[in-house]
Amino acid sequence: MLEKNKKEALIQNLKDAGCDLKTTNRFKDLLEQGKIEDIYILLRNYRESLLNNIHKKQKEIDILDYLVLDLKNIKR
Repeated sequence: MLEKNKKEALIQNLKDAGCDLKTTNRFKDLLEQGKIEDIYILLRNYRESLLNNIHKKQKEIDILDYLVLDLKNIKR
């Protein structure tokens, strides 16, 4: 079992990473149960979700950049 300070630090890390309450609570439950492999899966899935959001936002930025370029060409 982890000491209280270490557990609190891990929970704070999750919050700093933007984890929602559901993910944080699941992490706590898995930690209490000693299911470290399941924690790795939880964190990997959350990381994948963040990365997918980044890719989605990058695509939106690319579309806006194209629109701006297209408008500049119309202006000429």
